[in-house]
Amino acid sequence: MPQKVRIIGVPMDLGQSRRGVDMGPSALRVAGLLTRLKQLGHQVEDIGNVSVKQPEELHYGEKRAKYLNEIAETCRGLAEMVERTLQEGFLPIVLGGDHSLAVGSMTGVASHFRKQSKRIGYLWLDAHGDMNTPDSSPSGNVHGMPLASIMGYGAPELVELFDFKPKVEPRNVALVGVRELDAKERKLVKESGVHVFTMRDIDERGMREVMSEAIKFTSDDADGVAVSLDMDFVDPTDAPGVGTPVRGGVTYREAHLAMEMIADSEAMVSLEVVEINPVIDLHNKTALLGVEMVLSALGKKIL
Repeated sequence: MPQKVRIIGVPMDLGQSRRGVDMGPSALRVAGLLTRLKQLGHQVEDIGNVSVKQPEELHYGEKRAKYLNEIAETCRGLAEMVERTLQEGFLPIVLGGDHSLAVGSMTGVASHFRKQSKRIGYLWLDAHGDMNTPDSSPSGNVHGMPLASIMGYGAPELVELFDFKPKVEPRNVALVGVRELDAKERKLVKESGVHVFTMRDIDERGMREVMSEAIKFTSDDADGVAVSLDMDFVDPTDAPGVGTPVRGGVTYREAHLAMEMIADSEAMVSLEVVEINPVIDLHNKTALLGVEMVLSALGKKIL
């Protein structure tokens, strides 16, 4: 069914060391996101970009969580915008930027539902777990920490955003497509209670069965599911322009099936698309695929 959709850009690359993902929102817009959504029948607003400080004008601060205060400031502004978007009856589509923005996006979603005494689930499509903390991260890059922060682990500046934690219960979180975890991160992933579907699970069981279970876990006793799509979920052959590419990802059709099943579930309450890096892309190929995947998640079908 047609929806009211609001696009929010977050041109941030403070969370990682490879520059360029701050141009991701522009790449998705250039790829025709607004027009294509309207062609599906949705009512679409693009309210521009959240204000983000530039690393050139800053010192990274604490080595174990670089640019933490600036990232937290951006996430607070984004959370306010996402919450207001939901209150006004729009589905927020957040365009990144590096994945640390997920703390802001999810805080806004969680706050909106929490005020109605409702709970939500979280579907995390990513090559990585992003469940490091400042104590476990080998790099100090915050884009490897957002999911841990959302579940209550890590830096208070992110964990306690909007003065409540966790933003979502681990039992209502599912990770799909994981194929690269840091050594210390594995411990938290195993102990937290999240549901993890690695690439081996997809290889052995197929995307249909994996996504069916992931949607079930995230929507169980929940009033909606927030979806976080890191474009490195897809294999670099189809998505070369991403912040942290990892070989062996999902295929073009598997990616679309995942998004089509999300649409079929009618459970999605927000969507973020992150880590597109036009600097290392090929003719905006990754952003064009990102637009296709958003369309699939919002109801585009082959027939």
